[in-house]
Amino acid sequence: MRAGGGARALLVLLLRRCLLLGPRPAAGQHGDGCGHTVLTAQSGTLSSRNYPGTYPNHTVCHWQLRAPPGTSLIVAFGDVDLESSERCAHSSLLLADPESGAAYGPYCRNAVPAAPLLLTNSSAITVLFNSTSHRSGRGLLLSYASSQHPDLISCLVRGTHFSQEHVSVYCPAGCKDIEGDIWGNTKEGYRDTSVLCKAAVHAGVVADEVGGQVTLTREKGITLYESAFANGLHSKRGSLSEKRLLFHKACGDALEVAAFNASSWWQEVDALGQERSWAAERAALGTPSPSWAAEPGTDTAWLELDLGTRRNVTGIVTKGSAEIYDFYVTSYRVSSSRDGKNWRPYRGGSGHEDKVFEGNVDSLGEVSNAFIPPITTRYLRITPQSWHQRAALKVALLGCQMARVRAARPYVPSVPKEVPIHIPIPTSHPPGRTPIPGIALDPEKADSTLLVMLLIGVFVLLCSSLLLLAFLCRRRRKPATKLNCGLPKGQPKLEASQVCSLGSLPPPGSTLPSFPVVLGDLSQTHSPDYAEPDVVQVSPSSQLGSSTFKPPPDEGYTLPLVVSHYDVPGKHHEYAEPLPPEPEYATPFGEPEHAGARWNPSDTAGLPAAPSRAGSPGSPPARYVSPPLQLPGVSAAPRAERTAGPHRDGPHSQQLGDCPFSHVYHEAW
Repeated sequence: MRAGGGARALLVLLLRRCLLLGPRPAAGQHGDGCGHTVLTAQSGTLSSRNYPGTYPNHTVCHWQLRAPPGTSLIVAFGDVDLESSERCAHSSLLLADPESGAAYGPYCRNAVPAAPLLLTNSSAITVLFNSTSHRSGRGLLLSYASSQHPDLISCLVRGTHFSQEHVSVYCPAGCKDIEGDIWGNTKEGYRDTSVLCKAAVHAGVVADEVGGQVTLTREKGITLYESAFANGLHSKRGSLSEKRLLFHKACGDALEVAAFNASSWWQEVDALGQERSWAAERAALGTPSPSWAAEPGTDTAWLELDLGTRRNVTGIVTKGSAEIYDFYVTSYRVSSSRDGKNWRPYRGGSGHEDKVFEGNVDSLGEVSNAFIPPITTRYLRITPQSWHQRAALKVALLGCQMARVRAARPYVPSVPKEVPIHIPIPTSHPPGRTPIPGIALDPEKADSTLLVMLLIGVFVLLCSSLLLLAFLCRRRRKPATKLNCGLPKGQPKLEASQVCSLGSLPPPGSTLPSFPVVLGDLSQTHSPDYAEPDVVQVSPSSQLGSSTFKPPPDEGYTLPLVVSHYDVPGKHHEYAEPLPPEPEYATPFGEPEHAGARWNPSDTAGLPAAPSRAGSPGSPPARYVSPPLQLPGVSAAPRAERTAGPHRDGPHSQQLGDCPFSHVYHEAW
């Protein structure tokens, strides 16, 4: 808010009082009531004396804040706790622009700022603080930045103050020494109850001397946060929290050191007379003990690291001897060189004096320090400034490769419109690419085009292979169906199909006799699709019996691989499989007619009587015929039964016929 004439009078009174305090101290602050103060061109932080304790009585301080030309100032009220009084007469905070006469305040406990951020229209502001007799009050804590950083936050903001998962804020300079705790480390993250800007300094994403933009992610908390010492801050060891803070740092990988060098190193001789070298190569952080140690009595020792090529170095990690010896470096300076001869000291963001880094506090723990801004160099030299017992350390560097800058493409002027079309325009192809005749390829798209062509060719080849495989499988499946034809007697009967016809599987001429096939009369009662039973009915009153039919020896049949009809493997008889009680019918076989006359199916004269299955007493036993041997790979056609014909000469002459009861038994001989 803006004050009236009383505020202006108070401002003039405070300015006169500050001028009477004596010579002005440096850094833009004056008075005996000033506390922690860091003022830079981009941002800064200021506090009253003893903050956050009770501020002293009868003190005064004023700070002069300035922003870069062309920008204005933004003020973040972190904490304003001044004792209440009427019009803030006893203790007050006032912000004023001496050039324009604009004023903001006064502020105290009963007149707090309306918003945490104050946007001014001036690039220079004077902050006035005064106190009289009072009993309580923490005082004040303010931060500022230029209008280029509207996302400015106070040094007191914690991770719990945010609800979004991704956070991007601007941390002012000077938050490192403000009261507040942090838990965790760079690798595992920080508890969300940590002070955000202090955790950012500890993680090495911003430098406390200048501040900077911070980008972080709020993720699920972990069980335990381990403590660490980094950039002058010691974090605490803490337990589980709901969320944790992970800071984004793009360039922070471990760099490989090509060679080590040192001003000197210690050559130790132990009690047993054995020598131990604390050479420069021992300074690598991953090597076993001992570490590098300077020669005793050396006050200007240094350790040099050669990265082999130029790198962006963003941090350094140091460690002590990590052995029975308690040697470590407590502070050191860093200098860099691009040629190994001319060395330049590192001064940090301020650029006024050489920066001294805080080292280790024991010989076992690791301490990290960040280079903000980073160092672009090949050679890095560490010069110890103070140490415990002996200058000894192990070291590792963090950073990344230098970003490769693409060379700008040469300007190619466009072809004027006056150039005739038939005039060829010379073009150049990039080295390593051969143009394809008749095809114009863009050099940037040639790789993707060739990849697409290769994928199409692989797809066509795969489809062709699948089609060929399907065709071969189909051809192999056809012969398998033909094996179902002509099973031997006693096997399960398959359904009739066209592929199992009589003429589709002709028997080989070398093993089976060849008979002319004469189709029977289709008007007969019995269908040729059924097998003829191996039974003979002697009389209507006689029972049906199984047949042990054996072809006569003079018919000319040849059994393959069998000397006689009874010479079977093992010399044991083989029996025909019992038949079902119902009669079966055989496919009729045709035979050339004898003497130009066909056999009359009604003529049953001359048929010998067949004995019953069991036989009668005194009758000769029936003989059994072994089945003919089936050759591999040959499908057996339906077996044709041989019958005795009445018109054949001789007692054993037979012929094929279509009479349903033309089979007879043959007497034993």
